[in-house]
Amino acid sequence: MDQNTLLAVLVILVLVVAIGVWLFVSRRRTDRLRDRFGEEYDRTLDDTGNRVSAEKALEEREKRVEALDIRSLTADEHSRFAEEWREVKSVFVDSPVEAVLHADRMLANMMKTVGYPMADFDRRYEDLTVDHADVARHYRAGRDIAERHGKGNASTEDMRQAMKHYEALYDHLTANSNNASVQTQDSRTAATGTTRVTDVDGDGDADIVRQDVNGDGRTDRVRTTLD
Repeated sequence: MDQNTLLAVLVILVLVVAIGVWLFVSRRRTDRLRDRFGEEYDRTLDDTGNRVSAEKALEEREKRVEALDIRSLTADEHSRFAEEWREVKSVFVDSPVEAVLHADRMLANMMKTVGYPMADFDRRYEDLTVDHADVARHYRAGRDIAERHGKGNASTEDMRQAMKHYEALYDHLTANSNNASVQTQDSRTAATGTTRVTDVDGDGDADIVRQDVNGDGRTDRVRTTLD
């Protein structure tokens, strides 16, 4: 084998190895993004039209969210939003549309409070998909129903489903603050020697009753109530 032929063979081998490495890295990248974003990967792929653009867009979301300072609600914030959520649900009986629109505004405010940028819906949704793709899916489903109603294509039952979707995001945003909220309420109960009914999940129903019977600052009785 002459020198030129050997050189050509070596070049071909290097190209084959390089292509193999590129395919391996590309597959690992695709698998990682699919695992992280789930259905959102396919939705982004449909929107962009090709895999390279879709994966670039998803990676840009990751970098954007990494720079955010997302936190849990404080106990006071949790209590305030829980009260507002009860009002939203009570309004639904007489005005489903008003309740859904209020819920949409409230959730945007909650996301801003915990550290998501106050951007349009699409931006909030995209940021949420990075670490909470399943919750983000509910958020989009609720918004889609609300928009369909604006076009006259949603029934009262559809609006009820929208509220259920929105509640998934509400539960997510309040989940990490429940313990802090209960502890704060317990301390207030201990200070007054009274009975405190704690609505843990913010659904308007009493879940835990804590009593300081003798006023010594300690909880003497704890019982749960059923919905």
